[in-house]
Amino acid sequence: MTALKSLFFLLLVPGLFVGYIPLTFLLTGPQIETGLLTLLAYPLWLVGGLMVLWCFWDFLVKGRGTPAPIDPPKELVVSGLYNYVRNPMYVGVELMLVGHFLWFGFWLLLAYAAFFFLAFHTFILIYEEPTLKKKFGAAYEDYLERVPRWIPRLR
Repeated sequence: MTALKSLFFLLLVPGLFVGYIPLTFLLTGPQIETGLLTLLAYPLWLVGGLMVLWCFWDFLVKGRGTPAPIDPPKELVVSGLYNYVRNPMYVGVELMLVGHFLWFGFWLLLAYAAFFFLAFHTFILIYEEPTLKKKFGAAYEDYLERVPRWIPRLR
């Protein structure tokens, strides 16, 4: 049942906000030619998509829950991509959104990516980190000290 809830959340939230909305409503307005940078869209989509799927898998298998705040993991997930950056799922989403901008060249897509970054960051500061501190205590505090929020520290 958790796998179905996780799949539903994957299709609904990333599917809606990374796929449907930007590719339906934001391909309009001022556009720039991104030249050879256009080709970076493919690896950004691939890497970003694989990051999101890997994180969903880790939440399901290692965390025994879903990425949805209404059904969060029961265990703290600090392995896999979470060993390098605290928010790899959001990083993956951002990579895909930047890929959309590079491919289509619409400034509105870049503004959308920036808006989502600010929304993610605010959500993390106001809700996610305080909630995880309460739920996992010292283990999460240690994790906060070891792993950066946004820019991976490669070891």
